[in-house]
Amino acid sequence: MTGRSEELVHPFPALYDASSRILILGSFPSAVSRQQSFYYANATNRFWPIMEAVFEMHIEDRRQFCLDQHIALWDVIYSCRIKGSSDASISDVKVNDIQKLINETKIHTVFTTGAKAAKLYDEYAVCDAEHIALPSTSAANARMRLSDLTEEYAILREKLYER
Repeated sequence: MTGRSEELVHPFPALYDASSRILILGSFPSAVSRQQSFYYANATNRFWPIMEAVFEMHIEDRRQFCLDQHIALWDVIYSCRIKGSSDASISDVKVNDIQKLINETKIHTVFTTGAKAAKLYDEYAVCDAEHIALPSTSAANARMRLSDLTEEYAILREKLYER
């Protein structure tokens, strides 16, 4: 890992509205996502192709897709020290107030994307929603093919229609 770690604050807000039913949390935005001010913006990240496969549709407008499907997007971390986009380098974590967001919505299930997000959520988050850990959609998770990830992420669709 090259470069120095930087102390960063999450640069853009959660994506949600009052009718959001599930919340998908990453750890902290990648350098590309920070630059583009949107979730899973790196072209090598498989999040959006997975969403297209799970929901069986082409996604033109990612923000509108999430709102239409009642999906909220955010990250566990409010601020931290990080080198580039490396989850392994994350330290000095301060977490977002996830329960506050849940209280403002109809969210009943929280999903974390990747081991770091799940670990941080389990360690720091105090929430009354169900938590389901999913594998990372990052290209760094090379052991999982797109079809494997799509199969794992199919639970999003199931949980959307619960309760």
